[in-house]
Amino acid sequence: MQYILPLWPAYPELFLLLMVCVILVADLFVSDENRIVTYALTQATLIGCAILTYLTATGEPVYTFSGMFVDDLMSDVLKLMTYLGTVVVLVYSRTYLATRDLFRGEFFVLVLFAILGMLIMISANHMLTLYLGLELMSLALYASVALRRDSPVATEAAMKYFVLGALSSGMLLYGMSMIYGATGTLEITRIAETIAEGAATDFVLIFGLVFVVAGIGFKLGAVPFHMWIPDVYQGAPTPVTLIVSSAPKFAAFAFIMRLLGQALGAEQLVAEWQQMLVVMAVLSLVVGNITAIAQTNLKRMLAYSTISHMGFVLLGVLAGDIVGYSAGMFYIVVYVLMNIGTFGMILLLSRAGFEAENIDDFKGLNQRSPWYAFMMLLLMFSMTGIPPTVGFYAKLAVLQAVLDAGYLWLAVLAVMMSLVGAFYYLRIVKVMYFDPPVDGSPLTAREDARMLMSVNGLAVLALGILPQPLMALCLYSIRASLQ
Repeated sequence: MQYILPLWPAYPELFLLLMVCVILVADLFVSDENRIVTYALTQATLIGCAILTYLTATGEPVYTFSGMFVDDLMSDVLKLMTYLGTVVVLVYSRTYLATRDLFRGEFFVLVLFAILGMLIMISANHMLTLYLGLELMSLALYASVALRRDSPVATEAAMKYFVLGALSSGMLLYGMSMIYGATGTLEITRIAETIAEGAATDFVLIFGLVFVVAGIGFKLGAVPFHMWIPDVYQGAPTPVTLIVSSAPKFAAFAFIMRLLGQALGAEQLVAEWQQMLVVMAVLSLVVGNITAIAQTNLKRMLAYSTISHMGFVLLGVLAGDIVGYSAGMFYIVVYVLMNIGTFGMILLLSRAGFEAENIDDFKGLNQRSPWYAFMMLLLMFSMTGIPPTVGFYAKLAVLQAVLDAGYLWLAVLAVMMSLVGAFYYLRIVKVMYFDPPVDGSPLTAREDARMLMSVNGLAVLALGILPQPLMALCLYSIRASLQ
C-alpha cells in the first residue's frame, strides 16, 4: 500500500469543485437568452474531468488523504463512464429543459454537485469518505427532483425520496458504526486486514453487515427498499429521471465493491451477505418484472424494469468472486447504456406542452420515423436480452457467474423472470410497428440529440456483436482493484 501526500489522484474532483464555483458565479451574469454559456461550461467541465482522469490513471491503486481516497483502475473506468453518460444525458435534455423553463444554472450546478458526490463515492477508501460522497450526491438529487417547484407531483416525489433516503442513510451510518466497533477502524483496506487476521468481533460485525446491506439495497433500488423508485421516476422531470437512473448506478456499484468486495470480502463473511443478496435479488426479479406488466406509464414501467435489472446486478455480486463482480460491472455499464437510450427516446418524442411518457405515445412511431423506431426496437431487444444485442451477453455473463457459484435454481428463476420481462418490452415494439399513430407531428429534437440517439442505439448492437473488449476491461479493472 502506497500513501502519498500529493493531490494529483484527486485532480478530477478538485477541478470539478473549482468549475462548479466558477459556473455558479458566471451564471449570475448570464441572461436567459444566453444560458447556452452555462450549458457549454458544464459540458466542458465534464470533458475536462475525463481528460484529467485519463492523465492521472496509473493502473495501480494509489492512496492519498491519509488513505481515505484511492485512485485505481476500477475507479478510473467507472468515472469515465459517469462523465460520458452525463454528457449524453445533457445533450438529450437540452430541448426539453429549454421548452419548460428549466434550462437554468441551478439544474447544471445540481447535476455537477451530484457528479462530485459520485466521484468521491467511487474513489472512497474510508467509511466517512464513502458516506460524504453518498450524502453529497443524494442531497443534489433530492433538490433536482423538486426543481419544478409548481408541480405537486414532483414535490411529492422529492419528499418521498428525501424521507426514505434519510432513513436508509441512518441505517447505513449505524451499520458503519457497528463495523467500526468490531474492527476498530473505518479505513476499508484495514477493515479487510483486521477481519483476515481474526481480530474482529464476529457478532457485532454481522450486526453491522445487515444494516450496510440494507443501505446498499436502497441505493440500488432493490426490493424491499424500492418504494421510492416508481414515484421518483414518474414524478421528476424526465431529464432528472434520466440522471437519477443512470450515473448514480456506477457510484452504487462502486459502493458495493468497496464495502462487500473489499472491506467485507473475507471468506468467512461472504457466505453471510450472500444469503441476504439472494433474497434481495429474487424479490427484485419477481416484484420488478411482474409489477411492470400492469404499467401504462412508460417511465413507471421503466422504474419497475430498473428494479428487476438491479436484481441481475445483485446476482453477479453474490457470486462473491472476481468473475461475478466483473459480470455485475459489465451488466451495470450495459444497463446504463440501454437506459439512457430509452429515456433519450422519451425526450426525443416530447415537445412543448406534451410529455411522451405513456406507452400509447409510441403508437405508430414506425410510420413517423422508421429509423428511430428501429433504434427503440434495438433498445427494447437489449433490455429483454435478445441476441445479438449487448443485453443478451450481459445477462449471459451474470447467469454463468451464478451457475459457477452453485446457484442453479437462481439461474433458472432469472431466466423465467426474463421471459416475463419480454412481455412488457416487446409490447412497446408491437405498439410502434403495428398500431396506427395517434400523433403525426414531426420530431422536434435538435440534430445533435438525434445523431447521438442513433449512436446510442447502434452501440447496443455493436457491443452485442463484439462484447469481449468491454467484458475484458471490466474483468481487468476489478482484478486490479482487488489485488
